[in-house]
Amino acid sequence: MSGVRRSPRNSVKDRPSGLRLALRRQRRLLRPAGWVALASIVALMLMFAVHTAGLRAGPGQTLKTMRERLGAMTAASGLRVTNVVIEGRANTPESMLREAIGIRKGDPILGFSLDATRATIERIPWVEHVTVERRLPGTIVVNLQERRPYAIWQNRGKFVLVDRTGQVVADQDVTQFRRLPLIVGQGAPNAAAELLDALRDRPALEEKVQASVRVGERRWNLRMTNGTDVMLPEGHEVAALNRLAQLQQDHDVLDRPLAAIDMRLPDRLVFRPKPDAGDSIVVPPIPPDASPPATSPTEVPVIAKKPT
Repeated sequence: MSGVRRSPRNSVKDRPSGLRLALRRQRRLLRPAGWVALASIVALMLMFAVHTAGLRAGPGQTLKTMRERLGAMTAASGLRVTNVVIEGRANTPESMLREAIGIRKGDPILGFSLDATRATIERIPWVEHVTVERRLPGTIVVNLQERRPYAIWQNRGKFVLVDRTGQVVADQDVTQFRRLPLIVGQGAPNAAAELLDALRDRPALEEKVQASVRVGERRWNLRMTNGTDVMLPEGHEVAALNRLAQLQQDHDVLDRPLAAIDMRLPDRLVFRPKPDAGDSIVVPPIPPDASPPATSPTEVPVIAKKPT
């Protein structure tokens, strides 16, 4: 329209005034200053809480009371838990873990002890190590390192999961780990790692082992799937397994009706046939100087069927 007169762009009238420019500069400066102010307020609240708690509580309760007061004061300014993130959980029951954490949405994020929470979580058998972090303004991060189930331990008729060090990690829902090796007897979890590792390196033997039985907390018997008991020497399990693997390759000893194979003596092998085998059993040759000991084989604990 010809009656309206427009000012050219970038004219003096379009430029912000000196006051506006000054306010813009102040806003930029106030952003970092705002965080500094918030930190100062929190520090003042902390000092006040420490002073108040020290006056009203004994030395043992001062820190706890201080934390609770600080949490209550900072929660009013918006520092509340909005999210609890759990990382690394695979087997730990979630309900058990949530109960151990003990933190709910809306709780003051500065109102609890990280160390106390971590200690409570690490009491769960599945948990080997845990870190608990606060990420302000409202996130709690729980990172788990779980124990790895290594074997199923039959102990007094019950089945429990143990890790490589022998630590019990679970006594329920064992059936989902039924492919793990079965160990039996007092002291078996703490001593099983070397034997089970050796068996895993010899899969032809491992697939024929039903259970590894700890005898007298000092040596092992292998209960094979065909019912044969292989008596291993104390402290020389690996050498005995090598010898057993060779016997299986040459003579199929683990496929024969044998009640026991006694490998406890370094210079001889003793093969005991099953009572119903009769005279038809073919036993691999025994060195001429080897004669069966007068005593009967070591008693083997009753092995229950692995949970399915």
